[in-house]
Amino acid sequence: MPSLARRNLLHDRVRLVVTLTGIVFAVVLSAIQLGLFVGFQRATADVIAHAGADLWVKSTGVTHLETGVPFSERKRYDVLATPGVADVQKHIVRFGQWRKADGGQESVMVVGLELGGSMGQPWNLVSGSLQALDQPDAVIVDELYLEKLGIRGVGDLVEIGGHRAQVVGLTRGIRTFTTAPPVFTAFKRAQDYTDVAEGETPFLLVRTEPGADAAEVAARIRTRVSDVEVVTERTWQTAQERYWMFGTGAGITVLIAAGLGLLVGVVVVAQTIYAATVDHIREYGTLKAMGATNAYLYRVILEQAALSAVAGYSVGIAIALVASRGSQAGTTAIILEWPLAIALFALTLVMCLGASIVSINKVTRIDPAMVFKG
Repeated sequence: MPSLARRNLLHDRVRLVVTLTGIVFAVVLSAIQLGLFVGFQRATADVIAHAGADLWVKSTGVTHLETGVPFSERKRYDVLATPGVADVQKHIVRFGQWRKADGGQESVMVVGLELGGSMGQPWNLVSGSLQALDQPDAVIVDELYLEKLGIRGVGDLVEIGGHRAQVVGLTRGIRTFTTAPPVFTAFKRAQDYTDVAEGETPFLLVRTEPGADAAEVAARIRTRVSDVEVVTERTWQTAQERYWMFGTGAGITVLIAAGLGLLVGVVVVAQTIYAATVDHIREYGTLKAMGATNAYLYRVILEQAALSAVAGYSVGIAIALVASRGSQAGTTAIILEWPLAIALFALTLVMCLGASIVSINKVTRIDPAMVFKG
């Protein structure tokens, strides 16, 4: 036999639909905004996270990846001579100008890596190979940006910074927060495509020896090499994410939108549950006159709220997952992983239970004698 809470919900189906609509709206809006936040956050530091370096060496004062200040390549040998260092590779991440076949220009993020190395390489290759970067003027781009770059795929010829470039490979799903498409190429070629002079590099990627403590190795490098900062991969990634997500205010905007979605849900659910309670106030009074305790009535109202939360969340998260899957084909990804989905369910449950508090206060003040009045 259905519980009293379920019968109350199903008694007025129109009100139930209104309640669920509010919850679904709140869940969808919050899930999409939080998913966008995660997608943006990941895009800001994907190049760092996939570089495979234990340490990054950069010029003093550089706050984020795209503004690296070049320094002498000779520092590489000092770093390589540091105890605990297994390998050091030069690395470029810098904006450049891509000239399309129709004469239009597009800003791109040029990523220059040392060929034959194992750090800073492109990932998720779906066409071509890393070995193809040995070819003259070779570059690898992401298939998400083909239309934006004005090309059809492998084999197309373009110009970057006034120098010839040929697409020899495609990656899938490498996004950037700045919307400038990533372009991977050999280090020397990246110097031509950008304003990095010969004999200089904006970054050094460092791999430590097995068993070596990265923090200790970083401290040793700082004592040997002047005018540079040495940070662990995790520290550098966090700094990059914080700069773009909070330093620019972009992340705050997304989080505010998610919060507004939850607020709308709280208001709608609170209003509908309160209205349902008022409509059945005499029935609650009858239950109290028959000996029902406040605790029992609390359970009824809280169960109504919980059932509404589960039903609304199930529909809302299903819609959000469809939107997330569809976004993977675009340059802006909505990433909904299971920890986020679980956290959102908990928030939805708290939202609905919290909204029912107003109704609980109304029931608490019921005078059982009211059922005997006219």
